[in-house]
Amino acid sequence: MKDRPAKSKPIFFVEFRALTLALALFFLISSIVLPSDAEQVERAPPGAFALVGAPTSIPYGWADFCRRYDGECDGAPLPPRDVAFTPDAAEALERVNTWVNAHIEAVSDMEHWGVVDQWDYPSDGKGDCEDYALLKRKLLMKEGFPRQALLMTVVKDLNNEGHAILTVKTDAGEFVLDNLNNETKPWDQTGYRFIKRQSQTDQNVWVQLGEPTPEPDFVSRRAPPRVTYGRRRPSA
Repeated sequence: MKDRPAKSKPIFFVEFRALTLALALFFLISSIVLPSDAEQVERAPPGAFALVGAPTSIPYGWADFCRRYDGECDGAPLPPRDVAFTPDAAEALERVNTWVNAHIEAVSDMEHWGVVDQWDYPSDGKGDCEDYALLKRKLLMKEGFPRQALLMTVVKDLNNEGHAILTVKTDAGEFVLDNLNNETKPWDQTGYRFIKRQSQTDQNVWVQLGEPTPEPDFVSRRAPPRVTYGRRRPSA
């Protein structure tokens, strides 16, 4: 009796099996290389992330900036995204921070515009703290950094005066880009009192940072001298 030839399996069965195997492989790889939020926090040093509180008032300077720059503040809320703090990302942050600090002349808003506080892009090569931060944010977004990780932030500086910086939220912690230095530094090593910043999900919502404290009346009244402090490098 002759052996009957094996029946070929229907094409849809072969494709379904291949898809099943591909999905199984994907989830296996994902479970290995994609860390959970808890694992990211465990890898970050203690205090790497600021304590975020409830929504709070929007700085007048930001609201006025959005009014004058039509379209700059548009956009629907987005899911939160952090930057992977790789050596390439660290290099880009330091490069942008250093370049802007070197090419913008520090002047107060009163000297520049004749007003106490005005947020603007330093298109004429002059500006104060918030103008530096706005330009760094814009340049980093052009390099592919997610808007949700680049947060305009209001602090009180070492003289207890209002100051603006750019907070960059990464999977290794939060780092600041500051016109007072040419280095990126963890937020909790600046010596600043953090007041509020943009929400990760909506750039037009601002959230409280840490315990409630009186806010500065203005972000910056003067153009302070530039200082430097040490950096933190990512692991390769």
